[in-house]
Amino acid sequence: MRCLIVGHLVRDIIVKGSGIEHRIGGGAYYSAMALSRFCEVEVLTSVGEDFPESWLEELKKAGIVLHTVPSESSTSYRLRYLDGNTRELSLLSVAERITEVPRGNYDIIILNPVAGEITPETVALAKRRGDFVVADVQGFIRLPRPGKLKLTEIDGGIFNGLNVLHADVSEVQFVRNLDPNKMEALIISNGADAGQAWFKGRKYSYIPAKVAVEESTGAGDVFLAAFSYFYKKCPFIQALKRANAFTALFLMHRDFSFSMEEVNELAAKVAVERLNDIKI
Repeated sequence: MRCLIVGHLVRDIIVKGSGIEHRIGGGAYYSAMALSRFCEVEVLTSVGEDFPESWLEELKKAGIVLHTVPSESSTSYRLRYLDGNTRELSLLSVAERITEVPRGNYDIIILNPVAGEITPETVALAKRRGDFVVADVQGFIRLPRPGKLKLTEIDGGIFNGLNVLHADVSEVQFVRNLDPNKMEALIISNGADAGQAWFKGRKYSYIPAKVAVEESTGAGDVFLAAFSYFYKKCPFIQALKRANAFTALFLMHRDFSFSMEEVNELAAKVAVERLNDIKI
């Protein structure tokens, strides 16, 4: 299976208490690493000369092919963790926007921006270029202005026709005119608490399996990638359970060394219930 992920690789500065860590991040990174277990992965991104070469080599060693838009500087965030699920974000710098999508026979195209780098026009182009296109709301509602992270409203119509759209419960309120009936699957997660999902207009609630989590960075990105892959392979509810389990195991280990046997075992503990109300 051949997959393209579109979005900025990020220079993350993680602050926990008095400790500071510099590491690679961004939705494209976490989605790519998750899918590299299963697929041939390509990443379309934009970074500057300030982006450490060793981080790019990490991706290449994982078999990930990079398509890079040159930029004066890379996107960088400071993430200050207050606890395992609560963080304060500040945008320090922003790389170039991504306005093109490579031609190719991709089985999955994932649009996973972090700082407004993917425009509505690029979304429309991806839908013309790919038969299976998914997106995460997160980076579409973030203003690309350095300083404390600010969110802005967008028209959900840009997501009509997608196969999968993911959003956090705190993000979806910024999306106007979001219609679950105009996309194949819509998933609204809520951390470790109950989330909601719509599949071809039918509404579900789901409760993730409980695991100990010290840090939630990358959770939504891993979930989106995992769900997209599993959904190509198995029915919706099974994909939803497996994606939740895959993400939980990533959060436990902070890597992808776990087995599919562990994924399937934990997936059995994810509760999914069909609901009647189709309203958001």
